[in-house]
Amino acid sequence: MVSPIEINTRKLGYFVAVAEELHFSKAAARVHLAQQALSRQIKELENQVGAKLLERTTRKVTLTPAGEAFLEGARTALAALEEAAATARRAERGLAGTLRLGYVPGAALELTPFILTEFGERHPGVVVEMQEFPVHDSSAGLASGATDVAFVRLPKGIPNIETEVLFVDPVVAMVPSSHHLVGRVSVSARELVADPITNGDTLDEAYRAFWCLDAARDESTRARLVPINSITEEAQLVAAGAAIAVTSTVVMHHMPMPGVEFLEINDWPGSAIALGWHRDERSPLVAQFLDVALSVRDRETELVHTMESRPTTT
Repeated sequence: MVSPIEINTRKLGYFVAVAEELHFSKAAARVHLAQQALSRQIKELENQVGAKLLERTTRKVTLTPAGEAFLEGARTALAALEEAAATARRAERGLAGTLRLGYVPGAALELTPFILTEFGERHPGVVVEMQEFPVHDSSAGLASGATDVAFVRLPKGIPNIETEVLFVDPVVAMVPSSHHLVGRVSVSARELVADPITNGDTLDEAYRAFWCLDAARDESTRARLVPINSITEEAQLVAAGAAIAVTSTVVMHHMPMPGVEFLEINDWPGSAIALGWHRDERSPLVAQFLDVALSVRDRETELVHTMESRPTTT
């Protein structure tokens, strides 16, 4: 069995300097070493490798074929060691590993790619695993512990989850084209409560109450819920006349559906899109993701204004 060659990284760095400068005096100055000492280090390296790496004359220094081959490996080895050290430093600060990012349909809308791109640029050692959760899981995996951080919609009644609002997304009523309110410029929430309304079958009562217009109801107009599993299923049910829905203006502008119309609700607030995480468990990775999300939000003011001002009438 051949014994492994033990070469310290300092010698590799010396060799790379000489190979790039092709001049011992310049290389010695670059690595802060006397020329004679540098020459001795290169000679020791050649003995360890078992091949002549440099041709030296009084006039010039050139790489031998063996030296050219070794230079590529030396650069790769030094780069790998530097990356390993950087990874270790990131891990020491909690900035390496995997971040499990959950999101409800739509995530952070147009801000999503900006946030993910900037986070990737700031923290290349972190793998972001994204997972979309169905409409019945308003916590996007936080409640079950399946995710570390998530793009969610407020209001939220699930305990032990902290949130930071990114922006407020206007909402509208989606009704069948044959609905008696079609043609109105706007309607009140109270005018919608007589109809069956879609529901994602969530256990989060605060979330369900918002999307089912509970604050506008009384005992005579208790919600008749029509369960749904997705946004597209919701639109199909509304088109078929089985229910109405309260939904994001994004649906109106980016997912038009034959057989439905959208109405402005003049007395109902928008839905805040937020970043959520487990209370008292803000890891360094989660803290950095939150920092990136907020910095992108504060930088992209024009985009945020456009999203928050999206028209609520067609």
